[in-house]
Amino acid sequence: MNQIVIEKPVTTFKSARTPSHRPAETEQILLARLHEIIDLQLLSALFQPIVQLQSGEIIGYEGLIRGPSDSPLHSPLNLFKLAWANNLTVKLEHLCRQVVLKKFAELNLPGKIFLNVSPECLLQRDAKHGQTLDLIHQIGIHPERVIIELTENQPTYDYQLLGQAVTHYRQMGFQIAIDDLGEGFSSLRLWSELRPEYVKIDMHFIQGINNDPVKMQFVKSIQEIADKSGTMVIAEGIETQAEMLLVRNLGVAHGQGYHIARPHAQPALVLSAVVEHALGHKHTHISPRNRIQRQNTMTAIKLLRQLPTVGPDMLNNQVYEIFLANPALQIIPIVDDGKPAGLITRENLIERFSRLYQRELYGKKPCSSFMDRKPLVVDRDTSLQELSSIIVEADRHHLSNGFIITEQGRYLGMGTGQDFVREITQMQMIAARYANPLTLLPGNVPINEQIELLLQGGRHFFACYCDLDHFKPFNDAYGYRRGDDVIQSTGQILIDRVDPDRDWVGHIGGDDFIVLLQSRDWHARCEAILQQFAHMIQSYYSIEDRERGGYLSEDRQGVKVFCPLISLSIGIVKVEPGKFYSHHQIAAAAAEAKKQAKKISGNSMFIDRRLGPPPTLLPRDTPMPSNAT
Repeated sequence: MNQIVIEKPVTTFKSARTPSHRPAETEQILLARLHEIIDLQLLSALFQPIVQLQSGEIIGYEGLIRGPSDSPLHSPLNLFKLAWANNLTVKLEHLCRQVVLKKFAELNLPGKIFLNVSPECLLQRDAKHGQTLDLIHQIGIHPERVIIELTENQPTYDYQLLGQAVTHYRQMGFQIAIDDLGEGFSSLRLWSELRPEYVKIDMHFIQGINNDPVKMQFVKSIQEIADKSGTMVIAEGIETQAEMLLVRNLGVAHGQGYHIARPHAQPALVLSAVVEHALGHKHTHISPRNRIQRQNTMTAIKLLRQLPTVGPDMLNNQVYEIFLANPALQIIPIVDDGKPAGLITRENLIERFSRLYQRELYGKKPCSSFMDRKPLVVDRDTSLQELSSIIVEADRHHLSNGFIITEQGRYLGMGTGQDFVREITQMQMIAARYANPLTLLPGNVPINEQIELLLQGGRHFFACYCDLDHFKPFNDAYGYRRGDDVIQSTGQILIDRVDPDRDWVGHIGGDDFIVLLQSRDWHARCEAILQQFAHMIQSYYSIEDRERGGYLSEDRQGVKVFCPLISLSIGIVKVEPGKFYSHHQIAAAAAEAKKQAKKISGNSMFIDRRLGPPPTLLPRDTPMPSNAT
């Protein structure tokens, strides 16, 4: 019968293949300690809950292992690394399996137990002798509650033999899971060959998914494959509420991670109140592509590079030798007591040394004599938008020299002009594809995607179509630049008045916007939008035009006409599960509601009478009252 590892063998075995640099004496002491741990069964089990993301129910636990707390072998990383190096992996895994299963039964934990198994151990010659089945019968666990979680540590070549071993386990009643999908050598082929009941997405693709469109697309693709193959997906490594809600609303069935619950010797049987409340609140977390694509969301730390540094007292000859030994090195930061003092460039030093007698005169002098004493220095939290302005206003050589990145005034590293230009270009490409170039708000493609995501999640929400009235005459009279300013200010008002974790703003184009509200106080937010807009738009007109509530302008026939001030109309449609089936239907309904709102003079919102309360009106020449209905 196969020997089972009760921990994350991916980490363990990868580390095991790293050559050890410990002295021989230390190795022997640790090996003796490992034999003692195995002989005396000095291992302890921890359990981490796996939760059903839609219901909040704990469906089972992953079994993990720890060595003695007073030993360097407490960490499973060190424990399995040493076992692998000394051909004790099978023996150790056998013990881990016993410890975890016995403790699982002793604690009387509900649901399933997930046991990590490496494919190479599954294919051991003694893997079919029935030890696992005998053990779980002895301790009173039904085979259907045991999930064998395959973690790929080395390339799998004999898929046929592995398939036979998996079939053998299934015949005994066990189910199969593939661990760390996306991290291993050929986990996608394993999925295709073995058709497991569960796949666990590697934590790399989950952590930060709410800010990474590529990770979101990976998880969406995996979920689509799972839907077609009848496989349940488990998202590993969930560390924030935003990650948890987003993967849930992508259709992922199960999750585990520190935000849900940490591994514990006596794990909780129910979720914490915070997690339970978050899962019980039926809103869809906004997807990363649909967040505002602004350059200031990315900071200088993204460009950080570690370069060799020198002190201001190092001799020029020594710095010269560093450049000679590193042909690719173009610049060296000079750091004094942790703070940046300047930069010295390869070009400057070599150019000076090439002059007659310069090396003889300056070679033994401190490098501070040749350094740029006024380098470009930016804090790690400086946005790339701010950095762009700084570089444009600075001397030209700073772009080629690069810039020093600091944290609270202390040196962290360098950023290069090349990396900066590449990152800005990439951001512009993303913005051009998904964002409106004027406001950098999401455009039509992500608008449709976000609506479909809400529909698929079966969520209640309000689709608000926002449109500016009398905008074209304003453009003609005051100029397109001022018109652009009005559109940008309108977009900013919408952003300011929504909840970034529940609500969503998109720019359809021109002076048309879409707002998707899941906030319970959606009505008050719409009122606040109208009130702020009414106040904002006044500043774009002359005093005379404000006083008379409009201005004279020529129409296309050259006739003088009176044009009222720009106002904002919001058409609102209440979306409930089962009432709409596509973004096309919602767009049509919201556009019709917007038409009704535009029939009302001044700043106003119209809520579809069939699904919501009566319309709210705001006269164009008065500010929005807080109690308007």
